[in-house]
Amino acid sequence: MLSFLFATLMSSPSSANVPPQPSLQVRSFGLLTSGQTADLYLLSNATGMQVALTNYGATVVSLKVPDRSNNSADVVLGYDTPKEYETDKSYFGGTIGRYANRIAQGEFSFGGQQFTLAKNHGNNSLHGGVRGFNKRIWTANEIPGQQNLAVEFTYVSPDGEENFPSTLTTKVRFTLPHDKNELEIDYTATNDQPTIANLTNHSYFNLSGEGSGDILSHVLQLHAATFTPIDSTLIPSGEIRSVQNTSFDFTQPHPIGSRIHQPDEQLQFAKGYDHNWVLNKADDASDKADPQLAAIASDPNSGRVLEVLTTEPGIQFYTGNFLDDTIRGKAGKSYPFRSGFCLETQHFPDSPNHPDFPSTLVSPNNPLHSKTIFRFSAK
Repeated sequence: MLSFLFATLMSSPSSANVPPQPSLQVRSFGLLTSGQTADLYLLSNATGMQVALTNYGATVVSLKVPDRSNNSADVVLGYDTPKEYETDKSYFGGTIGRYANRIAQGEFSFGGQQFTLAKNHGNNSLHGGVRGFNKRIWTANEIPGQQNLAVEFTYVSPDGEENFPSTLTTKVRFTLPHDKNELEIDYTATNDQPTIANLTNHSYFNLSGEGSGDILSHVLQLHAATFTPIDSTLIPSGEIRSVQNTSFDFTQPHPIGSRIHQPDEQLQFAKGYDHNWVLNKADDASDKADPQLAAIASDPNSGRVLEVLTTEPGIQFYTGNFLDDTIRGKAGKSYPFRSGFCLETQHFPDSPNHPDFPSTLVSPNNPLHSKTIFRFSAK
């Protein structure tokens, strides 16, 4: 369905001779089990990039970019219908909140008060609880722009939702520039009383094209000299450990699969990579509020390159360790073990229980704002 919509959107009688024109169109995505209709926002620029977003979960449904031969393919895993996103357990493409990643024992405290969350991943809370932000209908608005296309999604999470305190108003703006193959994601969150929040996007990438096999031959570089090791339940111990001489050293480009099978306890705990790296921050950056380069992933087969830039202090690199052959995605394609990888820009997992980690406290005087850019090219 998505391929048909994009083909219709981009076609014209003289399309072979005329470059594509930037456009933003809205379609019905389909019915949810509640009877509500989810919408699909189709963004296309002049340089060959096409993005599909839905207001269900503020989700990236499709992301088509050209390879070295200028052939486009969808490089994110996902589904053709909103009902499949309703039952999805892999968080494909969704905006994650209130708290991305894990909170140990589903508990945290601040201001002298203890809070208990749903334990939806073993004995821990994961990605906002039983029904996080990726399972909510967001309000969408098209944002006018002379040089770009943008859609902003808004969700108001009431006080007590999933047992988090405070009403939190979250806005996520997705921007596609007319002349650059990059997707910019701006997050803001404001509230009436102090709370915790940690937002990210959970797209799974396969730069060869979704449904085209595993990602072990992809090459990755992370601008991070340290990471946060985990216990057997995937909760950080609180240590900040050097990656030097470990399977976690991606300071130089390495194939994702080159060390993933090494007898490293950390890899065994997660069945691969599912860890938070502490991003290097350039001391000479002219503006520390600007996104800085965090990761570069490339696919030798297609030549596609993904650069991730962010204002966040950490990035969760995940190798699809919970995917299996039972998952059927777009056009019924199989999404088996390690057929996609995530680069989730974020604050650290379980930060509310680790005072030495960067704070995730949000208050009326300290609103949340962060920005991440997924930049594509080919070589």
